[in-house]
Amino acid sequence: MREEIKESLMTADEVLDSMYGSFIVGEKNKENFYFDSVVTDSRNVCKNSLFVPLIGQSQNGHKYIPQAIEKGATVIFVAEQEYNLEKVRYNEMAAKNESVCFVIVENTLTALQYAAAAYVEKFPYLIKVAVTGSSGKTTTKEMIVSVLKQKFNVVYTQGNFNSETGLPLSVFNIRKEHEVGVFEMGMNRKNEIGEIAAVLKAKYALVTNVGTAHIGILGSRKNIAIEKRKIFKYVPSDGIAFIPAEDDYAEFLGENVRGKICYYGNSVSEEDGGAEFIKDCGLEGSVFKFQNEEIHLRNPGIYNYRNALGACVVANALGVSAKQIKAGLENFDFVSGRMETINVELKNGVHITLIKDCYNANPDSMMNVLDFCCSLKNINKKVYVLGDMLELGEKSKEEHEKVTKKAIETKPGLMILVGEEMRHGYEMAIKAGFTDVKYICSHDEKAMNEAAEMILAHAHENDVVLLKASHGIALERIVPIIVKEEK
Repeated sequence: MREEIKESLMTADEVLDSMYGSFIVGEKNKENFYFDSVVTDSRNVCKNSLFVPLIGQSQNGHKYIPQAIEKGATVIFVAEQEYNLEKVRYNEMAAKNESVCFVIVENTLTALQYAAAAYVEKFPYLIKVAVTGSSGKTTTKEMIVSVLKQKFNVVYTQGNFNSETGLPLSVFNIRKEHEVGVFEMGMNRKNEIGEIAAVLKAKYALVTNVGTAHIGILGSRKNIAIEKRKIFKYVPSDGIAFIPAEDDYAEFLGENVRGKICYYGNSVSEEDGGAEFIKDCGLEGSVFKFQNEEIHLRNPGIYNYRNALGACVVANALGVSAKQIKAGLENFDFVSGRMETINVELKNGVHITLIKDCYNANPDSMMNVLDFCCSLKNINKKVYVLGDMLELGEKSKEEHEKVTKKAIETKPGLMILVGEEMRHGYEMAIKAGFTDVKYICSHDEKAMNEAAEMILAHAHENDVVLLKASHGIALERIVPIIVKEEK
């Protein structure tokens, strides 16, 4: 018998009932059933893990089951079709590893989601908050967490673990001591938010905006709005849907919401729960007043102010005081790779302001950061390194041209365009007669070094250098090449 030090996250019956699964070797496995973590990547398996092997287009996680066992997995899901193909092998594996419980399921991804939904139901008193949007959702989620931590014990999505697998894995971090759960929901296919919303069933849900991220997959902003509003499907009559007032799909998002609708944004008056914008401090952020508390948000850009307003209305609805909201936002740090604004010394001895916004990019977030750069005062010149925006489909050429045109309008001293899709922007810039532009066709290590050399050759004291691209371009690799190491 396993020494019972801790209670398993779920019992055998809870897991089996959630997905109508079955054990390979029958009921005797129940006495050994135990897991205290859930993983889908065999490299992350540790002692007492539940390993869920996923089947993708290029990988089948089932081939890593032996490695998972070696690393200490105690429960393993096996897709029915995989089991039927190799019954003898799996039966022998189960017989040889009596302490490991093999659970046959129809589909491992669906089983993970069903198990996660059943696990969430074990915590009926947890206040559940969901966040989605085309851009700003991770920053908004982190702001909400920072504010709610002033009053509650909070569990939340780490990083951007917000997908069809990431959200279910995230909820398995819920424990009895947690009072509030804040979880981010992303999408890159139809109904992904619908599926993971069914896992969490949040009482409070917020949309940051309806933009053009993944428009190449979903086809139109209307289709994106249809998907985003699925986050409100499980909001109960005593719950709240938080909707950005200025978004042109605001009314559409609120259709058929059962709970209360709370609009937030610049246009919402103080009387209706809004804020008073006081000052744009450029690289130093912004100052605004919420419920008579003056708040200095250090994150620059008017769009980060809008993100902060989302955090304010959620926190206010959950009974967080204005002083606590102020403390949470003023102590909020930059989210890695998202508008990280730092003063650095380059290897050529020049001091600049570096804006690292290279975790993700779409046309909306590109336009936002370029608007912000255009508004900057008391700087020397602007140097842009702009990389490909991915998943734009047939609209890619048009959107890269639009972004480049916008960048030119902000009058940069130098613009470096990186990646295959940015070729469209480069050709447009040359045709428009803009000469302070360089083009690098790839995004490999050689390309990063080439971009770094251009920055070091052109950057001067008090310049602002912006790095912005989709995560797949990995522009952050430029940073250690140009920045002087601290002793």
